[in-house]
Amino acid sequence: MADVLDLDAEVVGAYLDELTAWARSHTKTAPHTIVDIGAGTGSGTFALARRFEAAEVIAIDQSPTMLDRLQSAAASRGVAGRLRTVQADLDAGWPAIGTADLAWAASSLHHVADPDRVLADVHAALNPGGLLVVVEMDAMPRFLPEGVYPGLEQRCRAIADGNGWNSWPNWTSHLERAGFTVAEEQVFDIDVRPAPPAANRYAHRVMSGMRNRLAEQLSPEDLAAMDRLLDPENEESVLRRGDLAVRSVRTAWAAQRS
Repeated sequence: MADVLDLDAEVVGAYLDELTAWARSHTKTAPHTIVDIGAGTGSGTFALARRFEAAEVIAIDQSPTMLDRLQSAAASRGVAGRLRTVQADLDAGWPAIGTADLAWAASSLHHVADPDRVLADVHAALNPGGLLVVVEMDAMPRFLPEGVYPGLEQRCRAIADGNGWNSWPNWTSHLERAGFTVAEEQVFDIDVRPAPPAANRYAHRVMSGMRNRLAEQLSPEDLAAMDRLLDPENEESVLRRGDLAVRSVRTAWAAQRS
């Protein structure tokens, strides 16, 4: 998982600058303390540190492996002095980290057992006028150019969606129940072309996971197509293609604490 997160950040991470600029437009003052909830390997953490150059960023994650990786990357990026990592299982309770001005939950809120309780905890932890940004991925990213195995990725996504992959609700009502005022819901379309070299490895990792999860549900024709695309020795392999594009969608909510 850590490798996939790092590849995602390398390939499509530029959209985070647009997203953090959008978040900045909803802050009343420059935040002094930011909390990244479910920080993973730190793509959001570092984007926040770039956008808010004077802020301390607290990265929370359940995985010590993820946090170790994040801490190492922080040193190489020169932001270790403004970064604090906290290992915590949010299902067990909110950690004692003090108050914050901005909270960020990217592709993490739908993983907790009781998101309403976590949202209430975040609301209590934010200073008056503070902002919570929630971000979710709408569907698996797509990589293949038009005309290459037409409909394959769409069929895989439809099956994955039917299986509940990455399912999440519209967070608006949950945010309002927790006491937030939703200032805006925004969709961010990501289309990276030409794709950078790391996109080949990213596509291979994502599509390999998809193939393994959906193997018993794919048609024989689609399964054979996936195997050709994933075979490093096949000239059609995503590892060898120079015509990939990376397309994805994120939905974000900006919610303010009064």
